[in-house]
Amino acid sequence: MRLPDGMTIQQVDLGGPLDEVYTAYRAATGHRPGPVISQRHYEWLMRQGDSGSRVEAWAAVEDGQIVGGLGLQYPLLDNTHLVVVFEAFVVPGHRRRGVGRALYEHTKERVRAEGRRLLVGETEKTGSGAAFIAAMGGQVVLPEARRTLDLRKADWPAIRAMLPQAEGYHLERFTGPAPEELLADLAQLIGGMNDAPRGSDIEEMRFDTGRMREFEASIVPSGSDSYAMIARRTSDGAPAGYTRIYIEADRSDGWARQADTTVLAAHRGRKLGLLLKVANLLWLRESEPQVEQVVTWNATSNRHMLAINEAMGFELLDEWSTWQTDV
Repeated sequence: MRLPDGMTIQQVDLGGPLDEVYTAYRAATGHRPGPVISQRHYEWLMRQGDSGSRVEAWAAVEDGQIVGGLGLQYPLLDNTHLVVVFEAFVVPGHRRRGVGRALYEHTKERVRAEGRRLLVGETEKTGSGAAFIAAMGGQVVLPEARRTLDLRKADWPAIRAMLPQAEGYHLERFTGPAPEELLADLAQLIGGMNDAPRGSDIEEMRFDTGRMREFEASIVPSGSDSYAMIARRTSDGAPAGYTRIYIEADRSDGWARQADTTVLAAHRGRKLGLLLKVANLLWLRESEPQVEQVVTWNATSNRHMLAINEAMGFELLDEWSTWQTDV
């Protein structure tokens, strides 16, 4: 791998300060609309990643200055044939000089060294990142979009009127990390996300109580708080569906982030997804009046969830692509 003159690719010491890495990342991504990843959350991503994985970070350094970087996540419990690249960036003013290619070639070397064969990541649908990965042979496997709901302008009477009756089911709610007694049910519910759209070479994720415990334990260190609801069948208490919204723990940015919403296959057709999303949003608004906007991600093929979001008033913010490439 040939590097531009004076440039090196260095592994980031994740045990030390990440201020310079975050500053460079923000310079490279400041054009993006929507919520900004806080430094606390960014550092958690780089140091911890998702539960059931290990991470490492790399930076392109020139004259002592970080001009590009990325994180690599190695799944350990499933999908052990792939590596996820996340938050890759090249600082403006240093693009079209081979920085991105140097990082990409280094990443391929790391993937091969770990005995893996597939590289997966996300980019905005258009722009320099999308053009670069296409030139490197990356294939789009999942088109996605972000949508936002402005809570200051939302039609709240109309949203309340959307609450359906779900005969035979009730809602249970909690804030922050889930208590121990809910972990087994949450593992079952999150497993229901495996039938969501994904790339053809991506395996189902395996969830158990231990993995959920690790995930829940990460919420506070990541700088987050959350509002979550579980739908249960009243007759036997069986978990049927789940939704969660995250906010910054310090309530500093006015944003909420809608995360997973899922209904297990045996309980579909009863409008539980709509019930969960609307009820949880109303609870958030009542509890966190400082939140001004909510952002959500969806695969563009997920017409059912898109219909719910659009009926609630979510509007398109931008489009993204999940891509993969064999290395």
